[in-house]
Parts: sequence; C-alpha cells; structure tokens
Amino acid sequence: MGGGGHGESTTYKDFTIHQPKRWHVVTGKSLCAIMWFWVLYRAKQDGPVVLDWRHPWEGHGDHSREHGHEHDVLQSY
Repeated sequence: MGGGGHGESTTYKDFTIHQPKRWHVVTGKSLCAIMWFWVLYRAKQDGPVVLDWRHPWEGHGDHSREHGHEHDVLQSY
C-alpha cells in the first residue's frame, strides 16, 4: 500500500493513515459539540428519572389551575 504522494501520511506495518482534511476536522468537532450539547440537555431534562430520583409523572408542576374545570366535571360523574 503506497501513500501515493497525496499530502502527509503515516505508515505503520504497511498500513498508511492519511491526515484528514480541514473540513473533516471542523465537521467532526462541530458534530461532536452538537452531540454533547444534546446529551447534556437530555441529562438535565431526564436525569432524575433515569437515576430513579423521581417518577416520570412527578415534577410537572400543579396543573390544577389550567384544567380545574375539567377535573371538576369528570369527578362529578
């Protein structure tokens, strides 16, 4: 396996690894940053449920003000 003379490369035991182009590096770092932002965002949102600190149905606040009338009507039946 020859390097072919296209830019810098490293050869180890007849295996040649070529240096990535700049757009590969920038795209890889950008996608990595997006992935970690997403992971940390989801950890913030779902972390207590995943770690079993609270149940999924807890912690949504008190919705009785928004749906108070509907609950009263349903309870009367």
